[in-house]
Amino acid sequence: MTSCESDPRIPCFEMSSHTPRPSVAEVSLEPPGRFDSPSGARSFSNTSPALDTAKAGAATGREQSVATIPTYVAPTRKKSKRRLGLKAMRPRIEKGIDPYDYEQKFLEDEKFKEMGPMARVWKTFLEEYSKFDSDMVEDWRDALDVLLVFAGLFSAVVSTFVAQSAQTLQVDFSEVTANLMFEVIHLQRAMLNGATSDEGIAHSALSPTTPLRVSSTSTFVNALWFTSLALSLTTALLAVLTKQWIHQYLATSSGTPRDRCRTRQFRYENLKEWHVPLIIGMLPVLMHIALGLFFGGLVVYVRSLSTPIAIVVGAIAFFAFVSYFGTNLLPLFKPACPYKTYLTRYSYSMIGYIRSASHDFSHHFRLQLQLSASFNRLLPG
Repeated sequence: MTSCESDPRIPCFEMSSHTPRPSVAEVSLEPPGRFDSPSGARSFSNTSPALDTAKAGAATGREQSVATIPTYVAPTRKKSKRRLGLKAMRPRIEKGIDPYDYEQKFLEDEKFKEMGPMARVWKTFLEEYSKFDSDMVEDWRDALDVLLVFAGLFSAVVSTFVAQSAQTLQVDFSEVTANLMFEVIHLQRAMLNGATSDEGIAHSALSPTTPLRVSSTSTFVNALWFTSLALSLTTALLAVLTKQWIHQYLATSSGTPRDRCRTRQFRYENLKEWHVPLIIGMLPVLMHIALGLFFGGLVVYVRSLSTPIAIVVGAIAFFAFVSYFGTNLLPLFKPACPYKTYLTRYSYSMIGYIRSASHDFSHHFRLQLQLSASFNRLLPG
């Protein structure tokens, strides 16, 4: 391939990195001229003034285009730092609106409309209370779901025992039939031996007209188990009702953001006033009482069958409830103890109420004593 250095017929142009490529007219060969150099070097002379004018115009346009083209600076690549042979992780910066920056999320209010129906403060309040309510209600729903499952299983177990023990509270016609059949056999034997009367034959103590006599043990066991079953079913019913209350509390209201905020605050204040959190917190306590009654009846029932088995069952029930009361009462004396439940929380409140009431009573009592003493000093004699 020929170049301008090897072939003098090809014009040489100085090209820079920012200079645009010349057109075809600029790189075309000029017409050959005469050799002016006596040493034999060839040179070209322009034979046409129009061609000189065109070349001058092209050069001027090229200079203008070079001046208007912006200079591009290639970005320099920073060396990544390595620590222990691993590439250091750079913090990832996500561009966008911060979900907690409400000044960016919501538009600024117009002047003198900062508390209007569509003000930013109401929208911010809606965002915040929706997060607070969702966390609060999620805890309640989880507790109620677990309680409903446990109440259903427990009620099924108690119903099985109640179905067996309830038979002792009514006349056992199978036992009556067995006693009457035994009496008939005695009569037939007496007739075979030539007896002419039923003298000396024991009469059956049971008959369809015999009044029912229930033992105190059967009465006590059935009372415990029926009460346990009633408490379990009541707990399940209240759990279903509270789930409906929660659903109604979270129901979306219509209107402007200000109206929705007022509706939410109205619901929340009445939720506290009507002690809905207290009711939800006391439902597990009802379930625990039902479980305790069932264990008590189980120990009494098994005792009539086998004393050693009753001792084992009683020991297990005693250990379970000692652990239950211990874990609920221990945080009252050791605040750092993590064994906290709803019962512990309301026990704190109850103890605080009792302390404040006792303090007020003692204060008023001392005040009354001081008033009576000062009054006695004022009396003559």
